Amino acid sequence: MEITKENISEWLKGLQDNICSALEAADGGAKFIEENWTREEGGGGRSRVIKNGDVLEKGGVMYSAVSGKTPEFLFKEKEHAANVDAGSTFYATGVSIVLHPQNPMVPIIHMNIRYFEMSNGVKWLGGGIDLTPHYVNPEDAKYFHAELKKICDKHCEGYYSKFKKWADDYFFIQHRNETRGIGGIFFDRLNSDNEMSFEKNLAFWKDVGSAFASIYTELIKRNKTKTFTESNKQWQLLRRGRYVEFNLVYDKGTKFGLESNGRIESILVSLPLLASWEYNFKTQAGSEEERTLSLLKKGVNWV
Repeated sequence: MEITKENISEWLKGLQDNICSALEAADGGAKFIEENWTREEGGGGRSRVIKNGDVLEKGGVMYSAVSGKTPEFLFKEKEHAANVDAGSTFYATGVSIVLHPQNPMVPIIHMNIRYFEMSNGVKWLGGGIDLTPHYVNPEDAKYFHAELKKICDKHCEGYYSKFKKWADDYFFIQHRNETRGIGGIFFDRLNSDNEMSFEKNLAFWKDVGSAFASIYTELIKRNKTKTFTESNKQWQLLRRGRYVEFNLVYDKGTKFGLESNGRIESILVSLPLLASWEYNFKTQAGSEEERTLSLLKKGVNWV
């Protein structure tokens, strides 16, 4: 089958359907609500949000396909400037997911896979998946990274180490000198190179998206019945605060959505229902909170 933006978009809509079904089954209480929207400049999307579930406090599985005049900010970014023509148009489609659980022993998870093309023939794939535990569980971290390495190795042996480092560097809160979580994989502007053709990279990209549901529902199953204290909940709110800081200060997807006049409710669905900031908070020596902070750094080899 010829690769077109239309059949990529259709595949993404099917992925959204499959992920929502799997998450509803794993939650066991809540269902996604759907809202369809259009963008004045071109395109639109299908937003699905779940809240107040047995497992998921708030989460979104968002599909969009937008088009129009290429946003001006792309002309200013060094990594894009050489490929952007004045007066060019763009088409971007993707699925983006962020899930905030009720239980602080269940991690936050994010995934985004996206396709971007311009009228001058330039096109690329981007995306990634990363995990943000409130409490780092080494066994869960090893499982998560082993699953991602399995996907990468299936397509290109060098991809896991390359894209893990990219995730470590990208999901880094510079003003806190800590990573957002335990990382994962991240890639952008993936087309064809010395290692892979565009067609092979598309197959890799699809496998990343398709693996999301099984990986996260396994992590839910492992942790959803664990007991927790009010102190654990307060720590969860503080870690959510860090998540908010990253998304509003550094996240390129948030920036692209805002700069391209995207739908604000869909862009900010990644933020938690509740978060907290406590002045000059210090963890207790030897605590699980201190242990978690010690692991929020680049270059941890989980597999």
